[in-house]
Amino acid sequence: MSPELQTDDNGRDPTGNREATGYMPIEHYGLIGNMRTSALVATDGGLDFMCWQARVRLALCLLQDTRQEQGEGDDANVRDAKLNQCQGGHFTISPAGDLNLTTKQQYLPSSNILQTRFLHEDGVLNLLDFFPRPNTKSVHVNPAVEMNGTTNRRPSLDPRTQLKKWLVRRVECIRGTVDFSVEVFPAFNYAQDKHTTEIASQKHAHSGEASQRIIFRSEKLSLELNATIDCGDTPEDDCPLVQFERKDQGCSLGEGVIAKIRLKEGQAVSFVLRDHPPDEQSRQEHITSELIDQIQKDTSSFWFNWISRSKYKGRWREVVNRSLMILKMLTFEPTGAIIAAPTFSLPEDFGGGRNWDYRFSWVRDSSFTIYILLRMGFSEEAEAYMNFISDRFRYSRTPDGGLPIMFSIHGDTDLPEIELTHLDGYRGSKPVRIGNGAASHRQLDIYGELMDAVYLYNKYGKPVSYDQWVSVRSLTDYVCGIWEQDDMSIWEVRGRTQNFVYSKIMLWVAIDRGLRLSEKRCFPCPNRHHWQRTRDAIYESVMDKGYNQQMQCFIQSYEANEILDSAVLIAPLVFFIAPNDPRFTNTLERILRPPEKGGLTSAGLVYRYNWLKSDDGVGGREGAFSMCTFWLVEALTRAGAYDKKYVVKALNIFENMLSFSNHLSMFSEEIARSGEQLGNTPQAFSHLACISAAFNLDRTTGGGSGL
Repeated sequence: MSPELQTDDNGRDPTGNREATGYMPIEHYGLIGNMRTSALVATDGGLDFMCWQARVRLALCLLQDTRQEQGEGDDANVRDAKLNQCQGGHFTISPAGDLNLTTKQQYLPSSNILQTRFLHEDGVLNLLDFFPRPNTKSVHVNPAVEMNGTTNRRPSLDPRTQLKKWLVRRVECIRGTVDFSVEVFPAFNYAQDKHTTEIASQKHAHSGEASQRIIFRSEKLSLELNATIDCGDTPEDDCPLVQFERKDQGCSLGEGVIAKIRLKEGQAVSFVLRDHPPDEQSRQEHITSELIDQIQKDTSSFWFNWISRSKYKGRWREVVNRSLMILKMLTFEPTGAIIAAPTFSLPEDFGGGRNWDYRFSWVRDSSFTIYILLRMGFSEEAEAYMNFISDRFRYSRTPDGGLPIMFSIHGDTDLPEIELTHLDGYRGSKPVRIGNGAASHRQLDIYGELMDAVYLYNKYGKPVSYDQWVSVRSLTDYVCGIWEQDDMSIWEVRGRTQNFVYSKIMLWVAIDRGLRLSEKRCFPCPNRHHWQRTRDAIYESVMDKGYNQQMQCFIQSYEANEILDSAVLIAPLVFFIAPNDPRFTNTLERILRPPEKGGLTSAGLVYRYNWLKSDDGVGGREGAFSMCTFWLVEALTRAGAYDKKYVVKALNIFENMLSFSNHLSMFSEEIARSGEQLGNTPQAFSHLACISAAFNLDRTTGGGSGL
């Protein structure tokens, strides 16, 4: 049976809430972040996925190396209810009672401050969620020790430049009267560590000041929750009452807290979650409503100023700008690393075993991201990543001269894959994995993506230095020596290694970009002729062994020469082949067929490959791949420069794909046959491919991108 014809046994949740499965649909979440950490907030007010890091490094465990997440460092997973309804934690703010509500969620204009609005006949409640961000280019963390215990930036005396280790959730009644409930149930270290809960009240708190604080303590981490009341224009004796009570869920490793609060129009309560100092006498910054107002204003100004630098002026500006804002949140500012996604073990099929940890910096994903950032005008982020990867050139090469395929945000490569057997997984999708076993894979395509990024950085960013060229030259020599080896390639198969066509194409790209860079900059290149011969040999090899004359298309690998793979759509995008070459247009036509007719496209969505025919060593089914659909759009667009029928197809598929984003224009890794989002979310690859497709469609159709 073809992939698109099989039914989803778990079904789609038509209500868009937790009633059908106990879990919110993946597409009902929005992302907040500040280039140190991120969290997912559901449309019902549930903050269901967030990690926290204490003391030495501010990065949340969403964005840091797995070894320390498992207890060797200062880190603890605070909540991950998406993976387990009860054992996982949550921080939920929502209207109380069984109300017939209308819910709207959106970002505030040109920002990553997420607004969730609950509307009822009797009142309207507004919830704002964000991580603070100073409205300055340079920030400091107090203490000025952020990475591996070493000083990162000189402390500033100006509090406006301090990056606060806070999560802010602001609740305001903007019409009528509304009762709402608050539930906070942390789950430390992936729901493995016990914790205690203490409620401390301030007896003489005034309006605008913190009235109550909750302290959650585990063995290695303490967090403090503060509630600050804003009475609005009402008399002080009519202020909202915030009174938390401890509650035991019965299935967690410590108590949480709950509260029910009534707000009248104009009144508000702000909740701030932050580190609790180990020494009770340590001075904590006094939280007031005025301070939170200023922090929100600064955060909003920062995001507005950042996205204003975008050079994209095309017809899909809102979609592109939102994708850029998401990509920015997936960067780790102290090192310049870019992660693939901020989540782990969200399934590629409900109830299946394709559940992976994407909270690392893949050379492949990051290199593609650099191109997008450069073309859109964000050269600082591109430079930061180039510095990060240049350090990897120098310090992270394998004994044979190769490069690991992924790193932690601090540049580490020890990322062991571990199964958390005590967690049920999202909608029963087991196993739940942290770390990634693919870190030890041989994936030869990464050299092409990386070398292309270096070449484009030199073209659109800053000229590469001589020392960087020496590293590039060494890596190109290495590629010339290993190009005939088999590997696990872009899809990180866990079966046998093969001679994947995608990898061969990208190895050709690696040598081609090395040659182009040497010629453009007149760099010394003693092995130039050897590079040229090797580049030509790779090309001939792909055309001979990577193209099936009977099927009239490029195939997945030299070994699997009857398997179609959408990864070959990259060929014209990296100038390996002309987009109007019959070999490529024949491949396009084949991919456009539905799977039951030998293609990969169903309902305008593209599968990576037919998982029923291709032995990838994982098993189970998966959804259509968001990035591959956008790659098809871009390949059709390039072919459309010579045959207009392909432009029409590109436009239709692109607009269709946009309809599969969520209400915030956020894309996950895959799309289920039911239309529901699958896999880790939001995925950098999906968003950068979306931007690239929009940019090229504008250029080809004369829409104009302003570049």
